Amino acid sequence: MKLKFGMIGGAGGGIGPVHMRGTLLDHKCELTAGCFSRHEEKNRAQAEEWGIRDLTRLYPDYRAMAAAEGARTGDDRLDFVVIVTPNDTHYEIAKAFMEQNIHIVCDKPLAFTVEEGEELARIAKERNLLFGVTYTYSGYAMIRQARELIEHGELGEITYINAEYPQEWLALALVQENSANAMWRLDPARAGESQATADIGTHIEYLVKAATGLSPERVLARFDHIPRDLKMESNTTILCQYPNNVTGLLWASQIAIGHECDIKLRVFGTKGAIEWQHQDAGRLKFTRLGGPVQYYSAASPYNYEESIRLSRTNPGHPEGLFEAFGNIYRSFCEVLLARKQGREPESFTFPTVEDGVRGLKFVHACVESDRRDSVWMPVE
Repeated sequence: MKLKFGMIGGAGGGIGPVHMRGTLLDHKCELTAGCFSRHEEKNRAQAEEWGIRDLTRLYPDYRAMAAAEGARTGDDRLDFVVIVTPNDTHYEIAKAFMEQNIHIVCDKPLAFTVEEGEELARIAKERNLLFGVTYTYSGYAMIRQARELIEHGELGEITYINAEYPQEWLALALVQENSANAMWRLDPARAGESQATADIGTHIEYLVKAATGLSPERVLARFDHIPRDLKMESNTTILCQYPNNVTGLLWASQIAIGHECDIKLRVFGTKGAIEWQHQDAGRLKFTRLGGPVQYYSAASPYNYEESIRLSRTNPGHPEGLFEAFGNIYRSFCEVLLARKQGREPESFTFPTVEDGVRGLKFVHACVESDRRDSVWMPVE
């Protein structure tokens, strides 16, 4: 049994094609409908490239798509919709399809404001709809291995957390002529109240939760506008207080020359420590207090069960971004398929609408902290 899904956005490159590859890895769903661009020629060309069989299910806008697909019944009905449009449209698109009782997978951020995010969460709960948010890096097998190590007490009590996500894309984009597609991210009317914190800082905020189960209770943030005429921050430094008075330090930058996608996570405890980096995503460094450094390798038989399940190749073979996306979609589809078949799903995890709301609250607290000259702000 395959699920049917539709997509809003995705033409012209960007993150849309990555989502598409992720959805197709496990053959659990098929693209059936879409509105990929507001431009008719681009819309049709993308539909043909991605194999839409029935072009009557290609739509000029999301409103027409929601109305028409919501009216379908039985096996012909869409199971879920993937939203890969700019930030300011996520809320209205998700709401339109949820009102037709269609499940949602949305690129982050969940919505433009905390209030919008909370409304989407409320609708999803009231209508018993699945709502996944693609915090991509949580999909790596070794992040799940880290979580299992922590839950099994291998690190003891967590004492300190450090995560970073440096990029150089903005520094390059500001001196290149072919960067127009990314420039909407610099516009508060399109991107929201934050740039670097919302765009990539939320990734490491959720990465910490995926690995440790912890979310910050309060934050102290310092935003840097580099160059100084930017309306929003391009570099952010965030001090976090986690439960049990655990300290964390998060750094996200889009002007870090020499760094492409250099995510790192370090978690220290009373009995040991772990370290993971995106450039070597198939390995997890683990050190017991007083013991030698050890490295867990993805797909190896000594890993925990869910980490093994998320691995797609033999030990020693690298996996990457497509597989991480695929793991999120696989988990979402497994839960939805179990629901449709009237059975209990296995222990599949994916970022939910509640995680998306938490991300919005995290960003808002950071914005308020910086605005008030870097004071502690609760994440609420």
